[in-house]
Amino acid sequence: MALAKLACDMLPERREALAKLLSGDLEFHSASSGYASHSLHAFAAKFPPQIPRAFVEALTVPGEVVLDPMMGSGTAVLEAGLLGRQAVGVDIDPLAIKIGTVKTTPIDEESASCAAAAVVGRSEANLAEVGSLEAERRSRFDAATCKFQDYWFLPSTQHELMALLLSIEGVESDDLRELFELVFSSIIVTKSGGVSRARDLAHSRPHRVLDKTPRNAVEQFRVRVAKAISTLATLGLKAGSVRIYQADARALPLADCSVDLVITSPPYANAIDYVRAHKFSLVWMGVRVDELTRLRASYLGSENCSAVPAGALPSSVREVVEKVSERDPRKGKILMKYLLEMAMVLREIQRVLRRERCAGVVVGPSTMRGIMVPTHRLLAEIAAELGLHVVGVAARKLDRDRRMMPFRRDQLSMNGIEQRMHEEFVIGLMKG
Repeated sequence: MALAKLACDMLPERREALAKLLSGDLEFHSASSGYASHSLHAFAAKFPPQIPRAFVEALTVPGEVVLDPMMGSGTAVLEAGLLGRQAVGVDIDPLAIKIGTVKTTPIDEESASCAAAAVVGRSEANLAEVGSLEAERRSRFDAATCKFQDYWFLPSTQHELMALLLSIEGVESDDLRELFELVFSSIIVTKSGGVSRARDLAHSRPHRVLDKTPRNAVEQFRVRVAKAISTLATLGLKAGSVRIYQADARALPLADCSVDLVITSPPYANAIDYVRAHKFSLVWMGVRVDELTRLRASYLGSENCSAVPAGALPSSVREVVEKVSERDPRKGKILMKYLLEMAMVLREIQRVLRRERCAGVVVGPSTMRGIMVPTHRLLAEIAAELGLHVVGVAARKLDRDRRMMPFRRDQLSMNGIEQRMHEEFVIGLMKG
């Protein structure tokens, strides 16, 4: 099916606005992404806020509804809210929900600062009772979770984290407790430094560094919470302008024809395991290791192929799957599952979009057993098969050190993910 399928009854100005957007500069390499609350918490493969901002400004007006059905760290919903739109974010990941909720919730600076000072004070007092802290840790976490903590965190760090947890749990305000829990997470899941024995949790698979000297958790909390409070106190979002749901993009909790724009960056096929990093903080906040294993299996794009959804794919898409399957049947099944799941997401996007409204999907290619998988083209063809009109597909080069992970220039040492993460594509869709 031709990617340029268009309907004559589509509003020309909106179609033209989307086409113009796709033909413009979407790289934004020199633009800062650290404004507002975008830097509250590290998150792998965040797309630059300038992308959703450009889509929101060009394709909606204030008061209209903007959805990111796989919101990740909440970049798109924050941008939509800051621009006066009604923002809706959906994600299955519990840490993503916490990040998105906190970074879009304004707070009162004075009351938050007083509460934060009290948390730090109680934590320092709690550290005087190391035996009680260790007993509490052993009683509240199961054996597998304690084993994980023992492997990745020094005993002194475990006690500092327990001291903080006990203090944070005593905060009465739900909004402030959520904020403090997110700051707690941010001192663990971070680009550099951090309080665990892992190297660079935000960007790569965790490796334990035996000679690493972790930073003091209470002091890191003190520094980060002050910055977070200052940021959120001046955010400028209207109350109620953002709604966030912990749900599955394959079954959105939204009514038909209720959204004016979708802008999202779904997981890449066979690329990033978000739980691998997120579990380092989630295990401290009551999520058991075995629960995280089950949760990982339910994520879109996971390599668990025990339940491949039913459905048909366009013949040109099946041809790519068959090529991968010939070289590696398991990888072929993983790709098939990913594409069928993305078909479910695209069907949901079509359902919730109003007529003659747009969607932007930012996705990159993948390499499977040496075969380049043009994910953007495959998803565009699936979208066209579902009845969405493909206005265009724009390429953008990646600033890899900001988007994913530091790039090794030694071509011979590049692994699979580094070989395929040089560019991504923005698919522009429209509902007829």
